Amino acid sequence: MPLKELAERRNMLHRDSDSQTILRHALEDGQIGPVALVSSFGAESVVLLHMVAQIDPATPVIFLQTEMLFPETLDYQRKVAATLGLTDVRVIHPDRAAVLARDVDGLLHQADTDACCTLRKAEPLERALQGFAGWITGRKRFQSGSRADVPLYEKDPVSHRIKINPLASWSREDIAAYMERHKLPRHPLVAKGYPSIGCAPCTSRVAAHEDPRAGRWRDQDKTECGIHFDNGRAQRRASAA
Repeated sequence: MPLKELAERRNMLHRDSDSQTILRHALEDGQIGPVALVSSFGAESVVLLHMVAQIDPATPVIFLQTEMLFPETLDYQRKVAATLGLTDVRVIHPDRAAVLARDVDGLLHQADTDACCTLRKAEPLERALQGFAGWITGRKRFQSGSRADVPLYEKDPVSHRIKINPLASWSREDIAAYMERHKLPRHPLVAKGYPSIGCAPCTSRVAAHEDPRAGRWRDQDKTECGIHFDNGRAQRRASAA
């Protein structure tokens, strides 16, 4: 079955399903095939990680260690994996030869953030997803304008895999309530003003009146790292012009 049709059928099937049902079905769906969860272990990631752990703690979890993450994120990743009993967390680094050839001084992000994201996230992810037919993300419609129409299932036009977004319809309040109900560990940077957390050089604190993702690539025409695409291109914020 063509992937676009498969995604559309799953969207119809699960239009009234809760997130746990969607996630369980995705992990067991023989028509899709092997599926991995891709997690940043960021501010809200623990919700989806907890759900996966309740279904199957041996689910492959891909964590992109860009080598520019906050130390707090690395500590949090280890703590969450241990707390939830996740047994197959795959810590993926950028290709060493590629880094030496394209970012030997670690300053590529200052000249070209897209090129840095490609080197440290998009390319390593594609390698990590070899052997998987689908991948699960924690994207939600409330997070930004570019994510406002995120479906539960979609065909990834770049990797030609099925992408599953079980939390697409969740609100910020839903996330907070789930974390509180299950007493899940919080990322330590959230309390310090970082409601959305990526690589350290490209993440800044966010004021109370700002959008939670305002601290990501601040003052740049960029809202995504490049692992999520729209019509084959990394998603961007609409120009102010």
